[in-house]
Amino acid sequence: MSAIAHLELVFSRPETTLSVTRGAARLMMDMGYAPLLEVCLPNGRRADVMAIGRKGDIVICEVKSGVEDYRVDRKWHEYGPFCDAFFFAVAPEFPQDILPDEPGLIVADGFGGAVVRDAPVIGLAPARRKALTLAFARLGAMRTLRD
Repeated sequence: MSAIAHLELVFSRPETTLSVTRGAARLMMDMGYAPLLEVCLPNGRRADVMAIGRKGDIVICEVKSGVEDYRVDRKWHEYGPFCDAFFFAVAPEFPQDILPDEPGLIVADGFGGAVVRDAPVIGLAPARRKALTLAFARLGAMRTLRD
């Protein structure tokens, strides 16, 4: 990789992450979910976008800003126990063929997104759902008072 290409990768990554995160969150709202960004999970991981639906279903979106981000970050398997459905969210130019087939796939930019592949739905245990829902509600309430 040339020095210029490396610099473009380094400097475009935060912009790409912000854009894809914003688009994925907007898509979640369009789908009837209430999203929060950067939610710490009980296992110490941080979900880029976590959203709760009208019926209490929980969705997590892991944003990938580029190929290198995907290749070096293999913790995505650790999100499954904390959601009913898991998605990768990527920019339109991301090479989708390198992603695994199991999670759902969202393509997003700063204005919105689209579900390219639905995520398999795996039901959470009732006790875990209750604990996650309460933690989510508390986090959302605390963030509104902080702002």
